[in-house]
Amino acid sequence: MSDQEISELLHCHSQTVVNVRKRFVEFGLESALERKKRENSPIPRKLDGDKETRLFAIACSQPPEGRRRWTLQLLADELVILNIVDDISAKTVGRTLKKQK
Repeated sequence: MSDQEISELLHCHSQTVVNVRKRFVEFGLESALERKKRENSPIPRKLDGDKETRLFAIACSQPPEGRRRWTLQLLADELVILNIVDDISAKTVGRTLKKQK
């Protein structure tokens, strides 16, 4: 089958067929079937090891007055107030805390 016929059959771009065939020839079946892993994220991490440690310390400390516990948004706001980061979302804080469980 031609690349065009394969791409129509699989509902993908013909260049995808070319790229997969090339990876198969150069690196074998596993490489052709698996996605290429990125070495580095295109977006730099907001929290490195030291900043993560500070986040955990804050999360384990007493919450602000009038609060029973830290929320993700309170933690994100505290990181900005303490100049640990310029800005950060509550989702990023949540993902960082979750990966430590």
